[in-house]
Amino acid sequence: MNLIKPVAYKRIVQLIQKGVEIPNPSTIDIGDEVDLNLISSEGVKIYPGCRIYGGKTVISKRVKLGYESPATIDNCQLGPEVELKGGYFYNSVFLDKAKFGTGSQIRECCILEEESSGAHCVGLKQTILFPFVTLGSLINFCDCFMAGGTNRKNHSEVGSSYIHFNFTPDGNKSTASLIGDVPRGVMLNNSPIFLGGQGGMVGPLNIGYGNVIGAGSILREDIIDENKLVIPKTYSKIIKDFKPHNYKNLNNTIENNINYIANLSALEQWYIHIRKRFLSSYEFGTEICESAISILKSSKKERLNRLKINIDFIQSDAGLKTNLSAGFNKTAELFDSVIEDATISKLRDIFLERFGKSNNSDSKNYISVIQNLNSETSNAGSLWLESIINYYLKNSRVFFKI
Repeated sequence: MNLIKPVAYKRIVQLIQKGVEIPNPSTIDIGDEVDLNLISSEGVKIYPGCRIYGGKTVISKRVKLGYESPATIDNCQLGPEVELKGGYFYNSVFLDKAKFGTGSQIRECCILEEESSGAHCVGLKQTILFPFVTLGSLINFCDCFMAGGTNRKNHSEVGSSYIHFNFTPDGNKSTASLIGDVPRGVMLNNSPIFLGGQGGMVGPLNIGYGNVIGAGSILREDIIDENKLVIPKTYSKIIKDFKPHNYKNLNNTIENNINYIANLSALEQWYIHIRKRFLSSYEFGTEICESAISILKSSKKERLNRLKINIDFIQSDAGLKTNLSAGFNKTAELFDSVIEDATISKLRDIFLERFGKSNNSDSKNYISVIQNLNSETSNAGSLWLESIINYYLKNSRVFFKI
């Protein structure tokens, strides 16, 4: 007896007829809102137990879903050859050949770029991984950006059982961390970063390229220097009175938050001016690019909102005499407005001109084009993106009087 609703069965049949491989059709569920025209007919395989929901869901060619265990896809955009082997995936973008193992929970506003990956039981939210970044198993890595590495054999990695601590005893989540950065990270020519397993970091932190953080350690401070082996201090037993609302590192928290949001703004411009020309060249690429840009906009709003909540909390503390709200409001307005800066525009135009003249600039392969840029061109691109970040940092320091 057929247990599938007639309408749902008809939609599954349509997918099979267009070439999607579904070994056990009676076990999958496809929402009525899903646009079947955004599911490729080339090499897609949906294993038993999978669920596909969301009107903006995109499934590109040779995607494989649910090989290890059932997978739920809800409003995600999947590029070619993505493999989501089991778990829950919501409102996120996965670019070419990204792979995640069973038990993964990838929640809203994640961008997982080419060949980034995670093993089993990886939890992400508001996280961006640049190409080749690899996560081990049993990892909670929310509210992070990570770059570094040049290929699948030379990549940034997070060891198994790693945690990004992003929630304080005061309920503060203005804690996003930069592991690497956007201006240099997009050029795919920097040393990888290694975060040793059974460890963690207390956000918001900034970590430089080439650094190796020892396994089993908890990182609590920025490591801006590069190519260092870092074994953080191990704390001895402490029992003392707990004093809530301790804001001794307030300026650093504000600075790191603005820096993070500024990096998101720089990445948004990179997607608009560079990524778009590559993504728009293949099937569903326009939809994928639009979703990625939308995620970056939403991510900026999320980070501003988390910073505002923290500042409002501080303002309400009767024991503190500070006026941060005015600085925040001006900074938020700055991020909401279009940048009008002649220096930034000039640096952008210089890079785009050099990029257009570079070898293989007409190729559809983003990774190979970026990796083959000469140093003059890649440096010009980094200078442009750095100017965007410095614009926000310089103005916000004035607003906050840092």
